[in-house]
Amino acid sequence: MTENISESAPDLSINLGRIKLKNPVITCSGTFASGIEYNQFYNISNLGAVTTKSFSLNKRLGNSPPRLCETAGGMLNAIGLANEGIYYFINEQLPVLKNLQVSIILSIFGEDNNEFLRIAKEVNSIKDDIVAVEMNLSCPNVDKGGIAFCSMPDHVESLINSVREILDIPLIAKLSPNNDNFIETAAKARNGGAEAISLVNTVIGTAIDIDNFKPKLGNIFGGLSGPAIKPIALAKVMQLARENILPIIGMGGIFYWQDAVEFMIAGASAVGIGTLNFVEVDAGEKILEGISNYLLEKNINNLGEIIGKVFKKW
Repeated sequence: MTENISESAPDLSINLGRIKLKNPVITCSGTFASGIEYNQFYNISNLGAVTTKSFSLNKRLGNSPPRLCETAGGMLNAIGLANEGIYYFINEQLPVLKNLQVSIILSIFGEDNNEFLRIAKEVNSIKDDIVAVEMNLSCPNVDKGGIAFCSMPDHVESLINSVREILDIPLIAKLSPNNDNFIETAAKARNGGAEAISLVNTVIGTAIDIDNFKPKLGNIFGGLSGPAIKPIALAKVMQLARENILPIIGMGGIFYWQDAVEFMIAGASAVGIGTLNFVEVDAGEKILEGISNYLLEKNINNLGEIIGKVFKKW
């Protein structure tokens, strides 16, 4: 007897330019380390991809503590992109991830163009071991007075183009919700050679300790993440998806599988799970299962059928 197609597992595979993933669930940079520790709780190779923390060229200590603060419906962080440097990833973490058969998106950042390019040259030696490089463009450019890379669209285009000339691997541009020109920046990123956009990074926020009259973060300001920012993130993703510039990895406040489905209906081709990883160590697995069950219940055989569907109903 032939099995009814509606009872078969739906096709969850997606394409983000040249990036081909078996499903849309990706971990967000900075919330999952490089995934190695989480593998004791579930098989992380079942995820579409694991995005590493953002690596600079050399080790970076980050901001002074306190660096984390819980808020209503979210969390503020001012980690300051602390990391062990790209050589640590290449020599220590990559061999372990390869053994675990994980699809890796390597996130990188630099304080200036030169650092981005120097990292790209190092990554070139391992390009066959990763599926993409995410360029974290939300970090400050010291050559431009500390203004974020992603707030300068023309600069984004030239920087991505320069990295692409060194590194023949799909590039993802990670953009911030704190700049109103994110659609223009996404278009420039495409012109420079990016193949996907990560949206959104954290929203600027702060908190005050009313007993000692001081900010709760050592850096005063930090990045707000978690359910509190989901409506903002969803709106940004929908606005960008409407322009049909590049495939989008939608992120920001996804805590339930229903949230992930919302992002995809709003136009995201994949979804990033971030702060939830601190709350539920097996969050990625649960979100993936929820998406699959949703498609089965709706008798939808291919994930692509729901991506951007909101625009068909508008």
